[in-house]
Amino acid sequence: MAKARYEISVVPQASYLAEQSDPGQEKYVFAYKITITNTGQVAAQLVSRHWVITDADHKVQEVKGLGVVGQQPLLQPGESFEYTSGASIATPVGTMRGSYQMRAEDGQSFDAPIPPFTLAMPRTLH
Repeated sequence: MAKARYEISVVPQASYLAEQSDPGQEKYVFAYKITITNTGQVAAQLVSRHWVITDADHKVQEVKGLGVVGQQPLLQPGESFEYTSGASIATPVGTMRGSYQMRAEDGQSFDAPIPPFTLAMPRTLH
C-alpha cells in the first residue's frame, strides 16, 4: 500500500498598516493574509502555530499557540482556509517564517512550513 501524502501549501501575503504604526515610537504594524491549502491526500487539522518574527536589528519574537485566529480548521484534500492576522516590529523592515503543526485524520502529526516572507514599510515618494 502506498504511503499517504501529507502536504500543506502555505501562501503568505503581508501589508503595512500605516494608520496603526508609529515610527516615532519604533512601532511598525503589519497585516498578513495566509492561505493554507491541503495539497495532500489526507484530511488534516491545524493544531498549533509557531512563528519566528525577526526585525532589521535581528531582534526575534517567537509566537506559539493553539490554532490560528481562534480556530483549528480541518482541511479536506483540496480545501483551503484563509485568515488575516497582524504583527508589530520595532523596525520598518523584518521577516516572518514558521510552521503549523498539523494532525492528519489517521493520527499522523506533521509540520507544514510557512515560507519566509518580508514585512516592509513602503518607501514614501516625495
